[in-house]
Amino acid sequence: MRKSLAERSVDWVLGGLTVITFLVLYTPVLISAIFSIVPTDRNGVHWNEASLQWYGQLLGNTSVLNAVETTLIVGLISVAIATALAIAIALYVEWEGAMMRRLLELFVYLPFLMPPIITGLSLLIYFNGLGIPRGTATIAIGHVALVLAILYRLVLTRLQSIPRSMIEASADLGATRWQTFARVIWPQLRSAAVTGAVLALTISFDETFVTFFLAGDTTTLPLRLWGMMRVGFSPEINALVTIVLGVSITLAAIVALRLNPRGTLEEE
Repeated sequence: MRKSLAERSVDWVLGGLTVITFLVLYTPVLISAIFSIVPTDRNGVHWNEASLQWYGQLLGNTSVLNAVETTLIVGLISVAIATALAIAIALYVEWEGAMMRRLLELFVYLPFLMPPIITGLSLLIYFNGLGIPRGTATIAIGHVALVLAILYRLVLTRLQSIPRSMIEASADLGATRWQTFARVIWPQLRSAAVTGAVLALTISFDETFVTFFLAGDTTTLPLRLWGMMRVGFSPEINALVTIVLGVSITLAAIVALRLNPRGTLEEE
């Protein structure tokens, strides 16, 4: 069936808006990548001097490498803890005898819904009140509070889609709660947990505001990048920006590929 002129016009408008959106979003990434290999000065852009030397300098920059290491440690620890908490909370909320479900969900969603500055400042006041020094541990706790909501939502949605008859059949056959979780529930939750973990790692990798309040003398990659930009842009900064954006886009693409066109998770 052929589309009418009005329908074709709408398609063209939507297509144009999509192209413009992608240009606005990714043109800065492309420009940063170009200027990370092509030097510039007052005389203009020196295309004939393009090289990867600035990426090599980053590999020899101890402060940047330490920041990368801290970022990875914080990301992996916070995502692992948040995944375990999300599964535990989702199982409790779906339990028939669960109490104060809505209050518990409020505590889960609130740090994510509030502005990051408010979340970071609140955690800073809390840790100062307890006398806990700021560092890697406090950053990881802040990231757990931030990404828990995403993991919980994905895990809970998948858990609610599991037929109750499967769990009841497992109990009828004499399986313990742990056996039911390991052999019936976890295989169904694994895809949601993995996708949520990748998405949470993306957020943790880029997080700046919450980290700023909780870092103390510890430096993550976004904080290191911010500090470098305060003294002006250079090809080395463009190279670091390109790496950060490249990792973020790659992680986001992995999450997108794990979702089908309807927005639900692909089965493994």
